[in-house]
Amino acid sequence: MECSKDMKLSSPLLLFLAVGLSSAFVLSSPLPWPKLILTHSWPSSFCSIEHCESNISHWTLHGLWPSKGAFCNSSWHFNSSEIQDLLPDLKISWPDLENPFSTEFWKYEWHKHGTCAAKAVSLNSQHKYFSKALELYHKVDLNGILKKFNIIPSENYYTFAEIEKVIDTFYGFTSKIQCYHQSKNAEFQTLGQIEICFNPDFNLMDCEKQETLSKGAWYNPVAVDKTSGLSVCDQNTPVYYPPPL
Repeated sequence: MECSKDMKLSSPLLLFLAVGLSSAFVLSSPLPWPKLILTHSWPSSFCSIEHCESNISHWTLHGLWPSKGAFCNSSWHFNSSEIQDLLPDLKISWPDLENPFSTEFWKYEWHKHGTCAAKAVSLNSQHKYFSKALELYHKVDLNGILKKFNIIPSENYYTFAEIEKVIDTFYGFTSKIQCYHQSKNAEFQTLGQIEICFNPDFNLMDCEKQETLSKGAWYNPVAVDKTSGLSVCDQNTPVYYPPPL
């Protein structure tokens, strides 16, 4: 597959992303984190591991994660009444795949990541945090970009390079593409999660390729995703992008 010139950072969407999706942070002190990670999950892959049922056919939000810190304010309790106007969008764009009628997933994301993001004035309320995550999700439009360049769910395998080239060339920055690995010598890996990163001013930036896996580290994708075997995709192993269940 050859990427066309349309994938360059030239469309109004990408220009908008490049200069910032919103007004810059107003800082009273330096932030303890240099990066925000907009994390997308593919429901079919997630549910094949977690044994849930989902016929969702679009990439969903997993979260908006500051690159450092977790559970920063245990006294700041989640209150769904503060995000009532966002619930229709949250249920579609950021659903709880295991418990669709529960708010527990959003509660967890707020406690673990939102309370740390809230150290920025631009994200210092539950409404600001969830609405900004939704704004970034829609502006990035990962679903639309993959479809535009014919990366669609299929029983046929992709090469990792095909997927990476589309995403990284279009956005102009390095993403982090993660797969489920059934076993060490499996003939394929399953596309599961895609991270797109922003600096504190909401400008796109490169994601780190390497993962911190040491005990007690701030970022552990296995712990975050409550699954075993999710890690950066292997460049040489075919990638399975499973159709909706």
